[in-house]
Amino acid sequence: QVQLVESRGGLVQPGGSLRLSCAASGRFFVINTMGWYRQAPGKQRELVASITRSGTTDYEDSVKGRFTVSRDNAKNMVYLQMNSLKPEDSAVYYCNADSTLANGSRNKYWGQGTQVTVSS
Repeated sequence: QVQLVESRGGLVQPGGSLRLSCAASGRFFVINTMGWYRQAPGKQRELVASITRSGTTDYEDSVKGRFTVSRDNAKNMVYLQMNSLKPEDSAVYYCNADSTLANGSRNKYWGQGTQVTVSS
């Protein structure tokens, strides 16, 4: 199985920045696409950003130009750099990893979630 451990979020002023990290561990063969999702109160969980093993990225429209997703394959880590934060970015952020195990099975695994609050 795969375990994903996220860094702590926090309280950030509007216009501020925050960097999230997620470390993957466990008995996996390869980690394919990794991504960040978020869920605000009363809202569905949505994909914020994703990145393939080769570095191809995809972003939700509202965060384009403000957020940057990156990964370090050697360390099995993925990062989300969030700049110019807005109150509407407030949510619980979840790390996700599409992983292939040694037995050939492929599943998505989730981090524990971390709260990001953007407020003055």
